[in-house]
Amino acid sequence: MRRRLLTLTAASLAAPLILPLTARQAGAQSAAFPSRPLRIIVPFLAGSGSDSGARAYAEVIGRHLGQPVVVDNRPGGSGAVAALAVKAAPADGHTLFIGSNSPMAVNFVLSKSLPYDPIKDFRAVHGMLAGPAAILVKPDSPIRSVADLTAAARREKRPVTIGNYSEGYMLIATWLGLVGGFEVNHVTYKGGAQMQTDLIGGQLEVGTNDLSGVAPLMREGRLRAIAITAEKRDPKFPDVPTVKESGFPEFETYTWAGFFVRSETPDDVTAKLAEAIRVAMNSPEGKAYQAANTTTPLMLGPKEFGDYQRREIDRFRKIAEQAGLQPK
Repeated sequence: MRRRLLTLTAASLAAPLILPLTARQAGAQSAAFPSRPLRIIVPFLAGSGSDSGARAYAEVIGRHLGQPVVVDNRPGGSGAVAALAVKAAPADGHTLFIGSNSPMAVNFVLSKSLPYDPIKDFRAVHGMLAGPAAILVKPDSPIRSVADLTAAARREKRPVTIGNYSEGYMLIATWLGLVGGFEVNHVTYKGGAQMQTDLIGGQLEVGTNDLSGVAPLMREGRLRAIAITAEKRDPKFPDVPTVKESGFPEFETYTWAGFFVRSETPDDVTAKLAEAIRVAMNSPEGKAYQAANTTTPLMLGPKEFGDYQRREIDRFRKIAEQAGLQPK
């Protein structure tokens, strides 16, 4: 007993000497950040706003930090595959996650067995973009509006096949079916590009995608949006109505994305990353990307973006309740 007490006492006396050394070592490691190339993991394939935004800012982030930045697409599991890859990486700031509303908010609301916790396992670094989703059809589709869609489904007494590539878009489609009074047959893709191809080719009746991701195809006349989910019409597409003005005044929702790291990442490393992202978003290259797209830049630092994420979880929970969806 006396020997154990002496051991504990010795350890207690040594602790004040060890802790400052550990803090100094951590500070030295953070000061050396980044010490190797960075990786941005995107949870979807090309054809999404998350992917295009990451690529638009990656080069400037790397230039500011003095290390190359590689964009790594890891589709699957509505973002879970990418989230788990980041969760398994060292918490040193060299691996970032482009967390969108699906993996970082919607999945948390709709899944009982999510293999990660978007709040406890990750910390927000900086926002990237936010914008409406678009309800899409092929250009020669007889469906010209949300009213046409609901009328056809009711008249023909059949489900409407709607494509998506994440739980967030599936939630939008489910909600649309609920308020429109029709059943939805969900078709899930790994990325927006294949869904858009099937829409153009007529293999898919309706699709949901972020407006920015399909804006070029809409301008080329290869896809047509019958509505967007914003409060107001987008000035770049003034002829496309909102779902709200199509007869559903409560229907308003947005997609968003931003940068996250593992929750254990040091504060000063997180701050350095946030500053690099802010510089990239304010750079000439960043401004050019923003001007060409229909999204709004999310200029939110670590605390503000974390608060935004939590509010979005609450908002999607209310939407799920309105849509009659229960966690599975």
